[in-house]
Amino acid sequence: MKAQELESKLQRTGIRSLSAYLEITKLPSVILLAFTAAGAMVVAAGGQPIQPGVFLRAVFAVALGCAGANTLTCYIDRDIDPLMERTRRRPLPTRRIDPPQLALYWGLFLSALSLILAWFINPLSCFWGLVGLLDNVLVYSLLAKRRSPLNVILGGFSGGVPVLYGWAAIRNQVALTPLLIAALVVLWIPNHIWNLAIFHTEDYRRVKVPMLPAVYSFQKTVRCTVATVLLMFGCSIALYFVGEFGRLYLKAALALGAAVVAGNLWLFFRPSRKLAWQLYKLSSPYLFLLFAAMTLDVLA
Repeated sequence: MKAQELESKLQRTGIRSLSAYLEITKLPSVILLAFTAAGAMVVAAGGQPIQPGVFLRAVFAVALGCAGANTLTCYIDRDIDPLMERTRRRPLPTRRIDPPQLALYWGLFLSALSLILAWFINPLSCFWGLVGLLDNVLVYSLLAKRRSPLNVILGGFSGGVPVLYGWAAIRNQVALTPLLIAALVVLWIPNHIWNLAIFHTEDYRRVKVPMLPAVYSFQKTVRCTVATVLLMFGCSIALYFVGEFGRLYLKAALALGAAVVAGNLWLFFRPSRKLAWQLYKLSSPYLFLLFAAMTLDVLA
């Protein structure tokens, strides 16, 4: 009986450990960004069949790169995460991954594996993968996050890299269409992050991280958010003309964009932390649905 109990305990420990190593990669954001890469690949192929091996390898490589970058940023923030309500339950603060160096090794392993896989697709894809890792880990997390309220802008470029990566995996080139799609994702990031930061303003002030709402007024933060949302909306409409999409995409871009713009304008005129939180929660479905519309439009 004792042997069975020991075996059961070891199994539970192994499952919890595996869960912690998955959790630290921030799996929901990994899935969303990998989906943008997959969408870019379908658009790049113009509705033509994509070799399954290339498609799966590219999407897997993007997912590994995003997971590696997220893990490394969690390792960098290991000193402030225990002090923030939003992050204190992560694997490092709760010591579900201990010592913290294990997270560092895990992040480096995932990142290196991502770049190796990308190299075997083509050098341009590998280049974009490296740029994304450097922007997220070095520019954003190490250099800008604790020094500048523009940290989200400076580190936002990495959010558009999966699109450029996916396009390069199919066409091995840089073109206006993927640049606009990537710009759309980059312009989506401030709305996503700043509305989250509005809700958790005191968290960021406590650890002296100069997120925009932690150093400027609510109204100024929302003005900046609205400006980026309007640019994002304009970028999504410009894609209809540049990317040669059909009416399915245009209708989705108009409806989804109008909803996001209206929500942020309402936040400007009726300031509310609760509404900012709701807009943050709705921002990911916006991006997912817009890329789904792109994909379906091309396939149709």
